[in-house]
Amino acid sequence: MAERVLLVDDERDVVAFMRDALEDEGYEVLCAYGGEEALALLPRKPDVVVLDVMMPGMDGYALCEAIRESASCPILFVSARRSEEDRVRGLMAGGDDYLVKPFGLREFKTRIYAHLRREKRERAAADRFLRFGQLAIDAKGREVKVGERNVPMTAREFDILLLLALHPSQAFAREDIYERIWGLEADGDSATVTEHVKKVRAKLAAAEPGSNPIGTVWGVGYRWQA
Repeated sequence: MAERVLLVDDERDVVAFMRDALEDEGYEVLCAYGGEEALALLPRKPDVVVLDVMMPGMDGYALCEAIRESASCPILFVSARRSEEDRVRGLMAGGDDYLVKPFGLREFKTRIYAHLRREKRERAAADRFLRFGQLAIDAKGREVKVGERNVPMTAREFDILLLLALHPSQAFAREDIYERIWGLEADGDSATVTEHVKKVRAKLAAAEPGSNPIGTVWGVGYRWQA
């Protein structure tokens, strides 16, 4: 079955440009030209979402947060906004990558392929169900539960949680986590890891007060301590 890509951009010519390029590679492509259209297509379970920032009505950041309430697939922002603040805001909203317009087709298709390849590799390598007290991690289904309560995680948050849980007591430097999760060619730095870990801790603590399975190794990074 062809992998499914959801394109969201109010510029129809840009959507057509991306759609044609992806269909040439054999992907199934869903197209939306605004936030409401995109949310209506989520039940079709896209494998990756490509999302513009500047759209009328619901902007890309707000839409990304809304998507994250029900989906953990990779989200790639494509935007003419190129400042560091814009990139950080996109990642903090739940995005996994940020590509500045105008971009080349080769890079665009390579990034889509890389995200989908990473998802496949993780599913194949992490066919495990981990349990730590009330905390349960379904590595295959990419779900986290505390007791009977689902704990929503973004793709990056889940990746970090799973990486640490699969290697209990092993200390990981922030730079090592960043390279493993984002890739060697990612345009960012290890400070992003700190922000993602804060979010993971907050979500787990909200589900189970006092819970903190991710310990800080001062001057190094983090390790699993559950």
